[in-house]
Amino acid sequence: MGAITAVSVDAQTDIRPLDHLALRGAEDDVALVLRGEVLTFGELRDKVAALAGWLAASLPSPGARVATWAAKDALTCLMPLAAARAGLVHVPINPLLKRSQVAHILADSGAALLIGTPSRLASLEPGDVPAACRAMGEAEVLAALEQAERLGPSEADPDSLAAILYTSGSTGKPKGVMLSHANMWLGAQSVATYLGLAADDVTLAVLPLSFDYGQNQLLSTWYAGGRVVPLDYLTPRDVVKAVGKHGVTTLAAVPPLWVQVAELDLPSETAASLRRLTNSGGALTVDLVRRLRRLFPQARLFAMYGLTEAFRSTYLDPALIDSHPTSMGKAIPHAEILVIADDGAVAADGEEGELVHCGPLVAQGYWQDAERTAERFKPAPAQSRYGGMAVWSGDRVRRDGDGLLYFVGRRDAMIKCAGNRISPQEIEDAALASGLVAEAVALGLPDERLGQAVHLVVRGRLRSSGHADELARFLLKELPNFMQPKQIHWRDAMPISPNGKIDRTGLAQELLA
Repeated sequence: MGAITAVSVDAQTDIRPLDHLALRGAEDDVALVLRGEVLTFGELRDKVAALAGWLAASLPSPGARVATWAAKDALTCLMPLAAARAGLVHVPINPLLKRSQVAHILADSGAALLIGTPSRLASLEPGDVPAACRAMGEAEVLAALEQAERLGPSEADPDSLAAILYTSGSTGKPKGVMLSHANMWLGAQSVATYLGLAADDVTLAVLPLSFDYGQNQLLSTWYAGGRVVPLDYLTPRDVVKAVGKHGVTTLAAVPPLWVQVAELDLPSETAASLRRLTNSGGALTVDLVRRLRRLFPQARLFAMYGLTEAFRSTYLDPALIDSHPTSMGKAIPHAEILVIADDGAVAADGEEGELVHCGPLVAQGYWQDAERTAERFKPAPAQSRYGGMAVWSGDRVRRDGDGLLYFVGRRDAMIKCAGNRISPQEIEDAALASGLVAEAVALGLPDERLGQAVHLVVRGRLRSSGHADELARFLLKELPNFMQPKQIHWRDAMPISPNGKIDRTGLAQELLA
């Protein structure tokens, strides 16, 4: 699998197996508020023990992968801890994905068990679930827990694999990022520390639990002994209602959701409950920062930067958000962030360079993909105090004289739409698979609400309005909503660059003109 050896941390740093997060809160304090069920930490501990016991009996092979493909409920919230306790590896699948992406993840991860909602499982076609993988509905699993033997806290090696999170690459299919117990435990500890989370905090978990940012909503809150309220929201107003109903103190979101929330009329008592707002998955604009500060004057606004390969890298001290609204801030606890110039030296203040993340939050590489692991995970710069392997992000940043970082641009062609990292090639492959187009180029163009919007440029095999509608219908079936092109542009010919390839830069400039 090519796992990367973990980097050592301070000897006094508290690192435990991931499932020990269930032990953090007081027995009678509320840990999880579901649609039809409220769990105290005592009840959470019992359910994690039961699910872990059932998993260990069902999948006796250590390190076997168990995938979940469902909305936020008891099973998806408990699985990160239960799978870790059972010595298994959790593979959470974004519930927005469709059958072709799910089939790839199941095959690539070698999942031995898929647990999902009946409607999602019914959408799969013959061959989507590998022969060695068993598919089960959530209700069937939950019913089996009543008779399951309880499994006590694990003594897992902190460096052992706990989860594989699938994220889009700049080319090709989604790739699985390997996270150890230590990666996830230290990530929870880091965030709980710099956010100042406490046992009386209530976190509204709006983001998908298949994202590192989304999953950490659970883990960091439980590390602090607080309660989590999962929400599969339909509209921004649902989010606002939930904040008021549950007395939410912590809300994490991506810029497009913040834009919509800022457009609502919020009751003053709703806004008053929030102590902190956190943002990642794209930069906040100066205007949006100012609007959020007016709407939530008592809440601390945390601007953050992260990448799945190292969980999260930086945050801006909320005391600086008004004076430095475009800054990414400084390194989070347990992270070392270096700006490396093209000559390999640490960049001077004001000089552009590549952001390199060093330290124990660095993931173990990409699952069964040594080639792409070697491209992104490389030895840390000689100037690193941690050494070992580092994540070379490909993102260009600069550091000012106060040590604050500022984003300059991305080296690769990734599209960042509504907080999702989208592979252009995945959209292009889907368009070509329709049989309606001969060439396809997916681009991310600036969009006020989405950050970047997906634009698809195609050269058709047979150009007609009928085929244009047919392509749109095909993509709607094959790709999740967040990958759908905002606009499809038909061309009789594609521009060619001097090296004989399609001129993506020229196409982008043409569409922006």
